[in-house]
Amino acid sequence: MCAALLRRRCGAEPVVAIAARRGALALALLVVACGCSETLDAGHDRPNGLLPVDQRNPLVLINDGAYDNWSGEYAVLLARAGGSPLAGIVVNASPAWPNLQKNVAGFAGLVAAARTSGIGGLPDPLGSSGSPLIRPASGKIEDTLPNRSRGATFINDISRRLALPYRPVVVATGGALTDVADAYLLDHTVTQRVVVVSSLGNVSSSGAGMGAPNGDADPWADTIVTQRFRYIQVSAFYDQLGDVPTTSVSALPANDLGKWIARKQPNLWHWQPASDQVAVLAAGLPNFATAVERVSPAAPDAAAATSGPELATDPDGPSWLVTDCDGAAATARFWRALSNTKQP
Repeated sequence: MCAALLRRRCGAEPVVAIAARRGALALALLVVACGCSETLDAGHDRPNGLLPVDQRNPLVLINDGAYDNWSGEYAVLLARAGGSPLAGIVVNASPAWPNLQKNVAGFAGLVAAARTSGIGGLPDPLGSSGSPLIRPASGKIEDTLPNRSRGATFINDISRRLALPYRPVVVATGGALTDVADAYLLDHTVTQRVVVVSSLGNVSSSGAGMGAPNGDADPWADTIVTQRFRYIQVSAFYDQLGDVPTTSVSALPANDLGKWIARKQPNLWHWQPASDQVAVLAAGLPNFATAVERVSPAAPDAAAATSGPELATDPDGPSWLVTDCDGAAATARFWRALSNTKQP
């Protein structure tokens, strides 16, 4: 009975329903814990796959542009097809995508197309602006001046509603970590309710760096997140052009979501294999991450001006680093989820 309760899946259950069950589940967990001998590991119990989070954890997506990768599409499709329940979409601006209003409109278009194609329970995207955080003269993280951004406030609020002691909320990022670090500056207890999974950086001979892609956007935020949060860096990328090759566009469903994907497909970035959706996939598709290491971040005083801290391989390290992935498994799930959407 104990194990059965702890393994209960959220699946694609609407987030509103998850919130409604929160109090009852928490009470049930306390009752069952009185007769349980199982020990939760860092807030989790028997996760699927190689990471401490899986498809049962509610997920908040943070990204900037809506047209250069499939992170938003994977987030809504997995929410429908047994992946992470989608609890929020926070949209930022960036040097590559500087118009916040257009970025929000892009994700709103995706959500609208998904809803009319039969995917319910999706949140409206939330625009959030905030400058890169500035390291204080003291070098102490807690002395950092917060932005108090809408995204940071949302992360705190949604994690209070949805996080359970054994199942935190995943914040999956495909851009800067500014809003995540800002959430900590506003409420230090957020680290008890959130695990950060980021598409970021590249593997090195000693672990990984927190540079491009995405790690160079806010180096001080990188430091705050790695020092204060449970952090998973996904530095394993695959060729996202293989998800929907030109030869397969005609096979997309004839509903609004299929039409959205067909219009977007020519706009994907072609110049690098990096794809922001790897954060969503690592969290919501247990067989996606195929090689994982434990790592430790460099101390705050070792942070560079143009990138976040180095992550050194350490069997006892507090963070996780995904170094390889199964892109074919992601593509197969993408198309299987699409086939289950509402047809016209």
